[in-house]
Amino acid sequence: MHIIVGLGNPTEKYQATRHNIGWDAITRISDEYRIPLDFKKHKAICGSGYIEGEKVILAQPLTYMNLSGESVRELVDYYKVSPEELIVIYDDISLDIGQLRIRKKGSAGGHNGIKSIIGYLGTIEFPRIKVGIGDKPADWDLADYVLSRFHGEEEQVIREALKDVSDACKIMITSGIEEAMNRYNRKK
Repeated sequence: MHIIVGLGNPTEKYQATRHNIGWDAITRISDEYRIPLDFKKHKAICGSGYIEGEKVILAQPLTYMNLSGESVRELVDYYKVSPEELIVIYDDISLDIGQLRIRKKGSAGGHNGIKSIIGYLGTIEFPRIKVGIGDKPADWDLADYVLSRFHGEEEQVIREALKDVSDACKIMITSGIEEAMNRYNRKK
């Protein structure tokens, strides 16, 4: 079993913002594999289903980004999975829009959602998929930028990236993280 968590913030105010790319990825995976997000548990909107015959739990934490670890800890404990069976999807401003970077482990790199998860799990060793949202313009505040929406050409790039995230999750589950890293950790 794997748990796939997409980081973001609840409420309409945050829908489709750069910081909610993890939530958007879970919605894409839910649609693609017909896994309804139909129950609230563990401080998250969840769905249970299968990807290529492997059981998965999809989760969109309702704790707000900076407290994501609360939900993730509850999920990991309840379903009795190891951190290696967790896949966390989130935004990264250091990557070009739509670029993916898959890692087996790593620091928070300044991302408060990941910092919270590391704190609650007590380890940096869990797989993650970072989705590039582009660097903020020089005259923008970081919070304003990550809470802004994609526009114009960016929207199409992000739609393609979300398809890639869904495919990368399938590969990570069926063929292993190395295969997914080989396929997606390349410069655009």
